[in-house]
Amino acid sequence: MNCQNFFEEIRTFVLTMAKDKVSLWQIFAVFAKIGAFTIGGGYAMIPIIQDEMSRRGWISDEELPDIVALSQSAPGVLAVNISIFAGYRLRGVKGSIAATLGSITPSFCIILAIAMLFTAFKDNPWVIKAFKGIRPVVISLIAVPMINMARKCCKSWWAWLLAFGALILVAFLNVSPIYIILCVLVTSFCVTYIKEKWTR
Repeated sequence: MNCQNFFEEIRTFVLTMAKDKVSLWQIFAVFAKIGAFTIGGGYAMIPIIQDEMSRRGWISDEELPDIVALSQSAPGVLAVNISIFAGYRLRGVKGSIAATLGSITPSFCIILAIAMLFTAFKDNPWVIKAFKGIRPVVISLIAVPMINMARKCCKSWWAWLLAFGALILVAFLNVSPIYIILCVLVTSFCVTYIKEKWTR
């Protein structure tokens, strides 16, 4: 066993021990904190989740892109899907329920309060300026985790080619992401099948 494998096993063991000690209340509280400070949708939640999970040793940086990919593939709201998968990774079904309730409760309360009070303040110049100030921050919150994920996931020239190709198709040619995902899935399956057939 080389040093790299030894340290990797220790790291995995520490992460497992940390997750075994995680209570449902801790999961709820952390995801409530994430939900309360997430402005801009599910993608803006990613850097906050990464920071909170990494600091506590709950989910490694290598696991987060997989959770995000699964969340994007599943139907439904991205923020809720991420909470479900992350919670399940920590404590199974109960962890999923605790994480989901934690992430949606602050948003529900805030949206309810806004719906009740916004009509009285929507034309207020201070409110208008506040929303204009938030917009650039939301863009950066979405862009930063995408760039970090690209650096970690794209480790070969063909991966970068796929990433830029998909970006061009979606952003400039208005191709539906559904078609791109289906094409990549079919191509990956075919390439893997051919490789396995030739190596036998």
